[in-house]
Amino acid sequence: MTSVDTEEARESREGRRTTPTVPAPTGRQGRPPRTALPPEQSLLPGASRRGFWLYLIPGFVLFTVIVLVPLIWNVYLSFTDYRGIRPPTWAGLDNWRELLVDDRFWTSFLNSVFLIIAMVVVPTVLGLLLAAMLFDLIGRKFGGRLASFLRATYYLPQILPVAIAAIVIGWILRPENGALNTVLDAIGLGALQHNWLGSPDTALLSIMVVMVWVQLGYPVVIFMAALQRVDPELYEAAELDGAGWFQRFRAITVSIIRPEIFVVVLTCTIAALKVFGPIYALTRGGPGDSTIVPSYYAYSEFFQSQQVGYGATIATALTLVIVVITIFFIQAQNRVERAERER
Repeated sequence: MTSVDTEEARESREGRRTTPTVPAPTGRQGRPPRTALPPEQSLLPGASRRGFWLYLIPGFVLFTVIVLVPLIWNVYLSFTDYRGIRPPTWAGLDNWRELLVDDRFWTSFLNSVFLIIAMVVVPTVLGLLLAAMLFDLIGRKFGGRLASFLRATYYLPQILPVAIAAIVIGWILRPENGALNTVLDAIGLGALQHNWLGSPDTALLSIMVVMVWVQLGYPVVIFMAALQRVDPELYEAAELDGAGWFQRFRAITVSIIRPEIFVVVLTCTIAALKVFGPIYALTRGGPGDSTIVPSYYAYSEFFQSQQVGYGATIATALTLVIVVITIFFIQAQNRVERAERER
């Protein structure tokens, strides 16, 4: 009997089982085979991945009831003659034909273009400059607390209720004993006193100034949050190379936070097209049609003129414009990102 047999017999008597050594299999070209990934485990024992869809049902229900159903109903009403009392009657494209030749509708969209300047172009440019100054200059020299305090003051108009803001603005721009006219008279510029919201020549301009004040804080907050991911060493290296503040702003700040710039421009454009509260609270679209916008025009047709079908047509047209602009911005952003990846 060999020593190997003796060893096997002893292991058998002790109750141990010997396992032959098998070489590990190899794949092609001697590579080890891929090991199977462990199955995903749920945090809840026995829970199915499909079960988490149940938590989305309330959101889908709310979206359907609050957004989808009213949208479909609004589109349907745009093809009807409906006064809000009798059942709607089918009118085909009559409302849309009337909309194309409605001077008041085109005036409202022209006013929206001016509001886009006041709510998108000016706040985005000023917000970008202010955010860069708060982050790169004030934050570095005076500390983050002062920068945070100034950021909060810029954002304060965003959280003010429209009614309260309208009362304050109305008091400032009041033609008699208003704060603005009183200050002009006190500094010897009484000749510039004006009925700012009551004159067709200055009403829209006054609304634009108000909307710049209201909207400025939003891009400041977004851009300052985006600047948190910028490496401070980039600014320090550029400063050591002799780059001035504006050169650092253009070469570092703008290039890094470009995605946030797209987001701010898109969301502010949508807000400018949908603006309703300040117009309703301050001018009601007047004097004349000098401050009318599509949202207020649709509201007046719905609830004042009882032309529900035509008001739905205006609202549907505004929705289509917003959808087209959104698609354009998303495609533009994708093209820019694709071009950057290909560099």
